[in-house]
Amino acid sequence: MGLANGTSRKSLSDIVFERIHRAIKSGAYQPNERLPTEHDLATEFEVSRPIIREALKRLRDQGLIYSRRGAGSFVRVVGMREPLGFGQLENVADLLNCYEFRLTVEPAAAAAAAERHDAATLAAIRQALELMRDATNRQSHREDADFQFHLAIARASKNSYFYTAMEALKDHIAVGMRFHGASVKRETSGLARVFLEHESVTEAIASGDAARSRQLMYDHLTGSRDRLFQATR
Repeated sequence: MGLANGTSRKSLSDIVFERIHRAIKSGAYQPNERLPTEHDLATEFEVSRPIIREALKRLRDQGLIYSRRGAGSFVRVVGMREPLGFGQLENVADLLNCYEFRLTVEPAAAAAAAERHDAATLAAIRQALELMRDATNRQSHREDADFQFHLAIARASKNSYFYTAMEALKDHIAVGMRFHGASVKRETSGLARVFLEHESVTEAIASGDAARSRQLMYDHLTGSRDRLFQATR
C-alpha cells in the first residue's frame, strides 16, 4: 500500500487522508473502532509518522475521528455509511437545483484545474474525453465517461471539496446526463456538438487558461440544462 509512486503534486498527507477518509465512509471501520496506531499506519502507507499525524488531524478536524489520550484514534458514529448531505433526486425542480449547484461549482473547478493540473490529472481528463469521442463516433452517449470527465476535472482542481461534492452528486448528475444524452441524440449533429464542448474545455485546461476554462464549462452546463429542458417541454 506504499505511496512512493504517482504522488505528483499531491502531498503524501493528502493521499493518506483521502484513503483513510474513503475507508471510513465506506464502512471499512466500525463505529467507535480504534484505528491502527500511528506506527502501524506509517508502516502500512510507507510514510513518516509526522505525515500520518497531519492526516489524522485533518480527519479529526472534519469530525470523522476522535482521540482518547493514551488510547489512540477512534471512528465517530456520526456520518457512518450516510450520504454526504444530498437526498434522493425526486422531481424536475430537484434536477434544476442540481444544475444550479453545478453551475456554481464546476466552472470554478475547471478554472482551478487549469491552474493546478499536472500530467496525471490531465491524462485522466483526456482519457475520459477519448471514451466520449469513441461513443460519439458511434452515435452513442456514454454517461459513465461523461461523469468521469467532469469528476476528473474536479480532481485536477486539487481541491477535495470540489471532487467530494461531485462524487456525492453522482446519482443526481447521472439523471441529467441520461436525459441530456437522449435529447442530443435526436439531433443529427447533437452528439458531435456536445463532444466539441467537452474537447474545448479540455484544451482550455491544458493551456492553463483559467478564465476560458471557467467560461467554457459554464457555457457547456448552461447549454446542457437548456437542451434538456427544451426537449421535455
